[in-house]
Amino acid sequence: MINVHVLNGPNLNLLGRREPQIYGSTTLADIEKLVRDKGEALGLAITFRQSNHEGHLVDWIQEAGAQGAGIVINAGAYTHTSIALRDAIAGSGAPTVEIHLSNVHAREGFRHRSLIAPVSVGVICGFGPTSYLLGLEAVHRVMVERARLPKPSQH
Repeated sequence: MINVHVLNGPNLNLLGRREPQIYGSTTLADIEKLVRDKGEALGLAITFRQSNHEGHLVDWIQEAGAQGAGIVINAGAYTHTSIALRDAIAGSGAPTVEIHLSNVHAREGFRHRSLIAPVSVGVICGFGPTSYLLGLEAVHRVMVERARLPKPSQH
């Protein structure tokens, strides 16, 4: 069974209350249910977590890599600031899809640059909670394709 870690960064615990004009009224618990339902339909094992602490996210990225899991990450503001998350993703070997609820390119200029996009397999933004489902489908496809590739010779 393919395992996917869905990781959420700072302030995402406030979804549904925080700036609903930007992020909508859907809570993180609502998103978790959507993700779990979609994961079940795809035959995925889902680990769903949120932390306001960068170090927790780094630990979870490393854990996903060690388990051979994929990652869907909404790193929130850490997307634009965290070299630590960028290095954790690059070092983990885990296929990672960066996602955002809002279209970050239609917002403040500082949100236009992602430090984690260059080490991710792709970026999805602007589709609200559906961004999570699209990210889940994308990382699933990447992992299925990678599993089909011939393994390097052990000689």
